[in-house]
Amino acid sequence: METNYLVIMALLIGCLATTIPVFMALFFTGMVGLVWIAGIDPQIVIEVLYRSMDKFALIVVLFFVLCGNIMTTGSIVSKLIKTANCMVGFLPGGLAMAGILACGFFGAISGSTVATVVAIGGFMIPALLENNYDEKFSVGVMTTAPILGVIIPPSISMILYAMVTNDPLEALFLTGFVPGFLIMFFMSLYAYFFCKRRDTITITIPKPSLQEVFTTLRESFWALMLPVLIFGGIYSGYFTANEAAVVACFYAFIVEIFIHRDLKLREIKGVVISSAITSSTLLVIVAGASVFGEYLTFEQIPGQIANAVVENIQTPWVFLLSVNILLLIIGMFMDIISATLILTPIFLPLLSRFGIDTMHFGLLMTLNLGIGYCTPPLGVSLYISGAVADRDLIYVSKAVLPFLLIQIAILMLLTFWPDLVLFLPHWVYPPS
Repeated sequence: METNYLVIMALLIGCLATTIPVFMALFFTGMVGLVWIAGIDPQIVIEVLYRSMDKFALIVVLFFVLCGNIMTTGSIVSKLIKTANCMVGFLPGGLAMAGILACGFFGAISGSTVATVVAIGGFMIPALLENNYDEKFSVGVMTTAPILGVIIPPSISMILYAMVTNDPLEALFLTGFVPGFLIMFFMSLYAYFFCKRRDTITITIPKPSLQEVFTTLRESFWALMLPVLIFGGIYSGYFTANEAAVVACFYAFIVEIFIHRDLKLREIKGVVISSAITSSTLLVIVAGASVFGEYLTFEQIPGQIANAVVENIQTPWVFLLSVNILLLIIGMFMDIISATLILTPIFLPLLSRFGIDTMHFGLLMTLNLGIGYCTPPLGVSLYISGAVADRDLIYVSKAVLPFLLIQIAILMLLTFWPDLVLFLPHWVYPPS
């Protein structure tokens, strides 16, 4: 049996090493394990594929992807950036802070790091360079700040995690607010002191008057109301998290077409097609991961791993520290969607044995794998920012180091202070 496990592991690593798409590597490896090693009828694999995509929770992902594309095509993104710049643009490093805040605003609607780095980073990196900000600093801050897209709810990875663990999605979303605020605060603090020491940086705007603040907020009112609508509706009980995604899309369409008038009717087809392509990419990854996960479950591998870990690790803190290191390494090579779907069933049996709250662990997993977007060799954000700044992978990897250290320090704080993560969900939904 151990030989079979080595064959499966070698097959999966070999497929990934030869640049076979992740979903095909997972599907092919799972197929070999189920049919050739376990002797399962191939028809069962087809049923697994169907069941994996026939889940209501995936509707949330599809509609939040559409909502993010609507905002990127229209003017909601630019209005969010303008609002953030009005709030902090007059401070040393204010434009960088505005970019960080804009990532938080956009993340509170899109749920995706990749969408955030494309929408905000693609605009802010050139703007920072035009205002004489240090290039390495500019690339670093706008490569790492988009992690807020998966930390601040709604988060696509949290949706998939909840789909596996059956945690209440509304409560799981609440775990992301405090970590998101900490990331924004400490990255902004670093930007303030870094830029204060440099005299070459251009302050983009003078300190605004109350009238100017009021005017900016009035212009951005409909854009700012979108996250208010999403979270207000969810936590007031007017609609569920699933329904919130549909409401957000409908609202964004109405605002961009009839109020802002920056989205033309002829552009709707392109937005929908682009969203469908992105959504189908996520669905095939879910399908491929489900086949591989079915093999792991059939062979009871998660339980065997759980027993081996419990025998060698005695305390939950050592376990969490070990998992953090493991996830940081995995995040360098695997995207957050695939890693969440594959690893969650493996770690789930261990959480109850160590008395770890599944929502706390879900936030840690999301943050760990989110950092992976900014780590070589496969960090997607590195390549996107490198393309925007016309810099290679090594340059961008060096640029993100100070900000990664800030995020890893926050990760350690959240790891060993679970009440900081669980404060909001336990306050809104008191444990019985």
